[in-house]
Amino acid sequence: MEQYKKEFIDFMVQSQVLKFGSFTLKSGRQSPFFMNAGAYITGSQLKKLGEYYAKAVHDNFGDDIDVFFGPAYKGIPLAVTTAIAFSELYGKDIKYCCDRKEEKDHGADKGSILGYKIQDGDKVVIIEDVTTSGKSIEEVYPKIKALETTPGGIKIVGEIVSLNREEHAPDSDRSALEVISQTYGFPTAAIVTMSDVIEALYTSGDKTIITEEIKTQLDAYFAQWGCKK
Repeated sequence: MEQYKKEFIDFMVQSQVLKFGSFTLKSGRQSPFFMNAGAYITGSQLKKLGEYYAKAVHDNFGDDIDVFFGPAYKGIPLAVTTAIAFSELYGKDIKYCCDRKEEKDHGADKGSILGYKIQDGDKVVIIEDVTTSGKSIEEVYPKIKALETTPGGIKIVGEIVSLNREEHAPDSDRSALEVISQTYGFPTAAIVTMSDVIEALYTSGDKTIITEEIKTQLDAYFAQWGCKK
């Protein structure tokens, strides 16, 4: 595992973004872990977060990218801080934009997009926090493609999230990220997976965060909800 991935796992825990215990998810599932990117609240945390995203984007998709698209709402600061970090780490300026939940009908920036307006010829990376079911892309993908003036004019290079929960998507034995890739035809990636987290905090860790009890709960959870690998 790359060093920045190990550091990112510790960073999530220290920032209280990744927690272990008993949590009720939006889907109704009872999960022994929970990730909330909204818990990154300080300037230093956001700076580090952008650096981790930028490194993962560079590792997975290279630098032939024009735009970072952050779906509202949590994706907005993610796209911004990743663009800043990418410029600092790799010396390339990449634009950012995001969608509006409600279209603005006045002003010079009216429309459904905030920031740079994607156009034909642009190569786009979608940046999200986490995806369990893949529902968000059903809204995001049409919004991006609607900006094309010719079919295929905008290329989605890929989508990246911070954590792959490695749960199977609805009506599939594959993860949501894999289903997205198969459905929409672009690659997906995560900074880390739950397998990485377990490796760092339990298998090679000191078992103070993922204890034996929590590991038993995780095993039971993934036996029921885990994706096919």
